[in-house]
Amino acid sequence: MKRINDNIFVALLGVVLGVLLTMVTYKAIEPKRKFDGDYNRWRKLNLILHEVERNYVDTINMEGMTDAAIMAALSELDPHSVYLPPVELTESETELSGNFEGIGITFNVPNDTAVVISPVQGGPSEKAGLMQGDRIVRVDDKDIAGVKMPQDSMIRLMKGPKGTKVKITVSRDGVLIPFDIVRDKIPVHCVDAAFMIDETTGYIKLSKFTRTTYKEFSEASEKLLGMGMKRLIFDLRDNTGGYFDQSWKLANEFLERGDEVVYMEGLHRPRQDFDADGRGRMKDIEISVLIDEGTASSSEIFSGAIQDNDRGIIVGRRSFGKGLVQEPINFTDGSGIRLTVSRFYTPSGRCIQKPYDGDYQYDIYERYAHGEMTSADSMKVDTTAVFYTVRGRRVYGGGGIIPDVFVPIDTTKATTFYVECNRKATAVRFAQTMFDKYRGTLAGIDDFSKLETYLQSLDLPGQFLEYASRVDGIRPKEGEWEETASYMVPQLNALVGRFSKLEDEAFYRFYLQIDDTIQAALKNPSVVEFL
Repeated sequence: MKRINDNIFVALLGVVLGVLLTMVTYKAIEPKRKFDGDYNRWRKLNLILHEVERNYVDTINMEGMTDAAIMAALSELDPHSVYLPPVELTESETELSGNFEGIGITFNVPNDTAVVISPVQGGPSEKAGLMQGDRIVRVDDKDIAGVKMPQDSMIRLMKGPKGTKVKITVSRDGVLIPFDIVRDKIPVHCVDAAFMIDETTGYIKLSKFTRTTYKEFSEASEKLLGMGMKRLIFDLRDNTGGYFDQSWKLANEFLERGDEVVYMEGLHRPRQDFDADGRGRMKDIEISVLIDEGTASSSEIFSGAIQDNDRGIIVGRRSFGKGLVQEPINFTDGSGIRLTVSRFYTPSGRCIQKPYDGDYQYDIYERYAHGEMTSADSMKVDTTAVFYTVRGRRVYGGGGIIPDVFVPIDTTKATTFYVECNRKATAVRFAQTMFDKYRGTLAGIDDFSKLETYLQSLDLPGQFLEYASRVDGIRPKEGEWEETASYMVPQLNALVGRFSKLEDEAFYRFYLQIDDTIQAALKNPSVVEFL
């Protein structure tokens, strides 16, 4: 949520105090009024707002002023204590609830037009007849194609209460087709993909911790166990967290009875410990956890528990460092605040939260600027804050989880041709064109080996080079495609393969071929080795 700048509220108080002083000067013959400005009881803020309401020269927008005052006050605290107006509070809770009310599609916007990637199986859009590749041009009477409408605005138009109707007009093969769709509850999945990399190694990609995370993970892991999984690569990269209890339940699956998962403590909250109960089904499965700078909150709780209990290895780059406990406080008008009441600590005693007394919001950019993304030696490590895992390994504080195996971002593969294509989203738009061209076959493939064979028969590299040249005027220099192909072709396969029935599974299976972090996890043991 965007915060209102502190200066706005400071300026507001300046105007208020100026008005009060003018009033006192004008009425100098009357006794001067003195207010109880006791900071400790918040009286000064209430009195100032009350005087503004009673005496300000123009009409006051009390709702806007109250929201501004709340936001300015909370901005003096930590970066995660926030005020959420009714609309934002609803969106925040919906994102983590595991379902929302809408029409049930996933879509992309490659050329200023929403293109349906897939209707949710059994959802209202599928029942109404929407298909992969449909281009949404209008929602009710509002045009959304070719008008540079933000994607979140499109989503708001299509979402709505269960039982309400919305008219979606799509372009299919150049023909406009209107669909009347009755909105319904739509499940939101947090397990993006779950499949076997080889005969004994499973892979699960988790995007967030919602109300359904433990249930989805249990179903995915049960499937992989039935396929012979002995080792799991658990991908938490770019997982910004969510519900704490779901992280605790997942860690419990891997730990022995009495192993500590995390503890929380705050000035007004006594220490509270959360331990494993020993009833997990994954205690004998080796595990490697993938993290990066986008891994935060509940993801860091899980990673810290695995690392501090010497249960597996952490692979990737230093995590975000968000370890504050937000307590929800909701109001009758539909708004609410999320107030930080405690901090999370890993079993060894490390505080997950990174310092927020500097340029907190620009920390990720600072990591790039100082080389942390490409060199382990540039990683910020507080060597004065030394902690120990249950078996005596040193781990360090300072915020976030520091991986056992560091994997840098590889910038050597980004040729000029690749960068230009990436800047214009050429590969994404090419994938949509390929689906339009081969929809009849592609949409029906549900076996990965068959998908690989089919995509090879299409000569995607040749078609892509022709498309990039014809549509975007981008051509590789001599020898540049040979340098780029090994990195780019798997991406083309992943983007086009996503339009098959395998959807995200196809994407991740193709992409892992060039994913350095996954390859590092496969090459390193998932069991911690000791001297």
